[in-house]
Amino acid sequence: MQGRIIHINSTKYVVKTSQGDINATVKGIFRKEKIVPLVGDIVLLDDENRISKIYERRNFLTRPNIANVDIALIITSVKKPDLDLVLLDKLLVNVIGNNIEPVICFTKIDLLDKKELEYYKKIKKYYETLDIVVIENTAIAYFKKIAKDKIIVCCGQTGAGKSTFINKIDKNLKLETKPISSSLNRGVHTTRYVSLYEIDNFLLADTPGFSALDLANFTPQQIRDAFGEFKNSNCKYKDCMHIKTEGCEVEPKVGTKILNSRYENYLKFIKECHESSSKFFK
Repeated sequence: MQGRIIHINSTKYVVKTSQGDINATVKGIFRKEKIVPLVGDIVLLDDENRISKIYERRNFLTRPNIANVDIALIITSVKKPDLDLVLLDKLLVNVIGNNIEPVICFTKIDLLDKKELEYYKKIKKYYETLDIVVIENTAIAYFKKIAKDKIIVCCGQTGAGKSTFINKIDKNLKLETKPISSSLNRGVHTTRYVSLYEIDNFLLADTPGFSALDLANFTPQQIRDAFGEFKNSNCKYKDCMHIKTEGCEVEPKVGTKILNSRYENYLKFIKECHESSSKFFK
């Protein structure tokens, strides 16, 4: 019987099939061959409800651990915890680099003062120019429209409001939520496992939050290509890394057409992830 893994807890797997949700185990050969099943995997169950085959994945993420995703909904708090553009841009690189469509969802806009609100509007407008769908967590009807027939994963920093947003979409789920720590200005983990929930006509995954993400598996070129504004700059050099290159069409646009934080984060990611990248900064 074929199905999709919708929940994993240690060695226990829940597989959604045409005959309902089935509690399954995994054949020992997967452990022997160091193959790790993921939520979202299409699998084959044998007569003893053991996962005997994992079908080829269209894509997968390792943080959060999930496979065969159509949309990554990047939940991003603008306050409590504060807006983290480094993490947002890292998530975009991770998602775009894995051929998954990103959707940014900003939360807690009501907590901003007038000055902060103006800055937020500027940031939101810029990301919209990158052909990325950007919504606020009040846009429930619009989100359900773009989510139709899709598999969606929510990701983002701890305390950004992932579980709260999912509860707004489906009030029957009643996922646990907690206020952020006032002393640390960050959230408290409420989601421990990746789980896919069937809501209306789509599947949505809540995931554990985090505040750090590693891009070491991406090449400098893959990181560069995830920054859509660079592609639109019409740089005359085909393989330009847009770092201290005479005649580059990208660098003069930083601060005017390209958001300063975006370019700074790009340089940061290249430096962090690749020891060999020093050659780009000479």
